[in-house]
Amino acid sequence: MFDALSDRLGNTFDRLRGRGALREQDVRDAMREVRIALLEADVALPVARDFIEKVTEKAVGEAVLKSVTPGQQVVKIVNDELVAMLGGGDGEDGHVPLTLEAKPPVVIMMVGLQGSGKTTSTAKLAKLIREKHGKKAMMASLDVNRPAAQEQLAVLGEQAHVDTLPIIEGQQPVDIARRALESAKLRNVDVVLLDTAGRLHVDEALMAEMKAVASVATPTEVLLVVDSLTGQDAVNVAQSFSDEVPLTGVILTRMDGDARGGAALSMRAVTGKPIKFAGVGEKLDALEAFHPRRVAERILGMGDVVSLVEKAAETIKVEEAEALAKRMAKGQFDLNDLRMQLQQMQKMGGLGMLAGMMPGMKKAKAAMQASGMDDKVLVHMDAIMGSMTPKERANPALLNAKRKKRVAAGSGTNVQDVNKVLKMHQEMSRAMKQIKKMGGMKGLAAMLGGGGGMGGLPGMGGKGMPQIPGMDGQGMGDVDMSKLPPDLQKLLPKKK
Repeated sequence: MFDALSDRLGNTFDRLRGRGALREQDVRDAMREVRIALLEADVALPVARDFIEKVTEKAVGEAVLKSVTPGQQVVKIVNDELVAMLGGGDGEDGHVPLTLEAKPPVVIMMVGLQGSGKTTSTAKLAKLIREKHGKKAMMASLDVNRPAAQEQLAVLGEQAHVDTLPIIEGQQPVDIARRALESAKLRNVDVVLLDTAGRLHVDEALMAEMKAVASVATPTEVLLVVDSLTGQDAVNVAQSFSDEVPLTGVILTRMDGDARGGAALSMRAVTGKPIKFAGVGEKLDALEAFHPRRVAERILGMGDVVSLVEKAAETIKVEEAEALAKRMAKGQFDLNDLRMQLQQMQKMGGLGMLAGMMPGMKKAKAAMQASGMDDKVLVHMDAIMGSMTPKERANPALLNAKRKKRVAAGSGTNVQDVNKVLKMHQEMSRAMKQIKKMGGMKGLAAMLGGGGGMGGLPGMGGKGMPQIPGMDGQGMGDVDMSKLPPDLQKLLPKKK
C-alpha cells in the first residue's frame, strides 16, 4: 500500500534532513519532486497542485527556514497537510465510523460500478458489523443484471455467518428492497445491507435505479465502493456518483495491490466524503477502518504503531500469551514457543506488514526484500518445526545429524535450514535465561530505568498500550512495598 509513493517521498525528505540549513530554493526543489511523486502516484492534478501550494506557503516561512531542524519541520508540514487531504479533521485519527445508532433496521446501501468489489465488500462489512459491533445483520442482493450475482452474495453470507434475503426469480430491485425491509423488521435485524447493481460505466439507467431504491429504502449510509487500482478514473467515477446520489462515505478496494495510492489521496478532496474502509485482501476479514493520520504516517515512513498494537490484540490469544509469559519467567523457551510466535506473526500479516508498521523500518524492509527474506521464510520455518516430533520440539537437544536429515526431508528443506531454526531458538532461549537471572521481567525493567523507562512498550505497563496477559497488571516498574525496610514503611501513607 503506497509503497512507490512512500519510497519516492522518503528519498526526497532524507536529502532535506541531511542539510543543516535550508534556503527557500531548497524547499521549492523538494516540493517539485513531491509534486512529481504525487502525479506519478495517480493523484488528481487539481488535488496535487492545491496540496503543493499549501505546503510551499507554510514551508518557506521564516519559522521553518530559521529553525534548528528545518528538514523535520518541512516533513511535519507535509504530514499535517497529508492528513488534512485524507480527511484528518473529521474525527479521532480522522476515522469516520458507520452510523449504526439510528432506529433499526439501519439501511446501508452499497453503490459503485461493476467489478469494483461491491458484493465482496458487502459481505466483509456485514461480517465486521456482526463481530465488532455485535449487531444482527442481513444482506440483500439487488443485482438482477449480472448472472449469479444474488447466488454469489448468498454463498458469501454463509461464509461470513450472516443471513441473506431468499432469492425470488424475476423480482425487480425496488421490490427486493421493500421485501428486505419487511423481512428485517420481522426478524429483528439491526442492519440491512443492500448490494445494488453496477454498470460498466455511469449511465442514466444506473442512476435512475439507485434513486428508486434509495427512495424506498431511505438508507442511513450510502457507501461508494471504488477499485483503487483504477487510479485517476476512480476519482472521475466518485465525482459522478457524488453529483447524483447523497453519498455518506467511500470504501476503497484492492488497497493491498495498489503501489501508487493516488485514488485514496484524491478521493476525499474530490468528493468531500470520508473514506471509511479499505479492502486489503481477498478474505472476508480483510477490511480495515481507514484512519487518515495513520495512513499519512505510513506514507511518510513513520510507521503505524497503534494499528500494530490493535492487530496484535486481535490475533494473540489470551491463554497462549499467559502460558508463554509464565514459561518466560522461568527461563523456559522451547521450539513449541518459537513456533507459536512465528504463527502469530503470520496471522498479523507477515514480516512485510509488520516492518511497514514499525517506525523507521522502511529501510530494513527494503534490505529484507533485497536479501530474498520474505514471508515464505516463516512458512518454511513452520514446516521444519512441523516435521519434528513433539519430543524433539520440547527438547531440541535430541536433534542429531540423522534426525536433522529426516526433518529436512519431511519439510522439503535442507539441513542448513534446520540448523538456522535451531540457532534462532538457541539465541532466544539464551535471552530468556538471561532475563530470568536478572530477576525476570521486573528486574529487566529496573535495569532500564524502572517503570518509566519502558512505559511506551506494549505489554510493559505503559499507558495507552494493552498489557500482555500473564503479567501482574501493575506495570513492570512497581515496587513490592512489603519488602521495604520498616523505617521506610512508616513514612508511607497508610491504606484506608
